[in-house]
Amino acid sequence: MKKLIHFSVALILVIGSMSGNAQTTPKATKSTGTVAIEAYYFHNAARCVTCKAVESEAKADLESLYGKQVSFKSLNLEDEATKTLAEKLEVSGQTLLVVKGDRKVNLTNEGFMYARTNPAKFKQIIKEKVDKL
Repeated sequence: MKKLIHFSVALILVIGSMSGNAQTTPKATKSTGTVAIEAYYFHNAARCVTCKAVESEAKADLESLYGKQVSFKSLNLEDEATKTLAEKLEVSGQTLLVVKGDRKVNLTNEGFMYARTNPAKFKQIIKEKVDKL
């Protein structure tokens, strides 16, 4: 009887651990075996100096920190082809967004605050937020 109880407890623990792992495993992409991280900078056609700085700094920082692990796309909100993705990501204005699966990190405020005045701090914030993904 004692062996049966030990076996039952062990079986419950094994089954429980397998079902827990299945729920927390991220969806893998076919090419790399990891979840893709994508950065999007949505902007309007008319752009100020700060808007251009946010794009260039974010792109350079992501490339220097992560190489090809994070893709970067700059998208004009006024282009018809961009509207579908903007709606899907719930973007309605200028936005710097990093996406991994269902998780989104909005870096718009930080970009506009630091891209021109303190690019080193902006890069540090990007690293902190993206590393969590």
